[in-house]
Amino acid sequence: MNLYFECNSGISGDMSVGALLDLGASQEKLEKALVSMKLENEFQYKISKQMVNAISATDFDVILPEHHHHGHHPEEHHHEHRNLDDVNKIIDKAEISENAKNLAKKIFQIVAEAESKVHSKDISEIHFHEIGAIDSIVDIVSFSVLFDELNPEKVYFSTLTEGQGTVRCQHGDLSVPVPAVCEIVSKYRIPIKISDNNGEMVTPTGAAIAAALYTGEKLPEEILIEKVGYGRGKRPYKNPVLRVMKLK
Repeated sequence: MNLYFECNSGISGDMSVGALLDLGASQEKLEKALVSMKLENEFQYKISKQMVNAISATDFDVILPEHHHHGHHPEEHHHEHRNLDDVNKIIDKAEISENAKNLAKKIFQIVAEAESKVHSKDISEIHFHEIGAIDSIVDIVSFSVLFDELNPEKVYFSTLTEGQGTVRCQHGDLSVPVPAVCEIVSKYRIPIKISDNNGEMVTPTGAAIAAALYTGEKLPEEILIEKVGYGRGKRPYKNPVLRVMKLK
């Protein structure tokens, strides 16, 4: 069995998790993995079916407790000061397979290296929202567990389609594609095209998932599609959905 990630509407962590759940990867296995991280006071999550342009897609939503959003510095949540070592310790403690652990660490390493280059900081000094944020940890661990369960022989990616304009983040307004995404696609030689959609369609987590799995191998001319999974994105552009196809 092979997988084809069709990224005509971008790629993000939550879209990727949603698409694999939609393909039939085990929600039960995912729940066990998330409980085993012992971070239950830091997040909750909800899995639901949502319509995107009249097509049913799976939505994976990580919900952070309300009290983190109040106060003068909403971005300075206590849990956002984790660095790569802290994240790796959480992954190591989780009751998930070695393959899933290795994939999750690889994805985080890719994000951390990109961010350390963009911010000219040593990788051990990178502890800021993108890598430490609890939702990134949940998305990446969830994706790794589901991907490991599906265990495809080959993985293909379409060209990543990105938007344009700017996106607001902790450091102010950033041009799309954001610097970390540019860094990742440049280093791993991942083809990208810029669409006329306004806004960020490829997130650093999404780009890192692609980088961790990308082989450069082209999709065969003919494919047999066994099943299609739709993962819903949260961004307000035209068609925020990632399609992942299970191929014979």
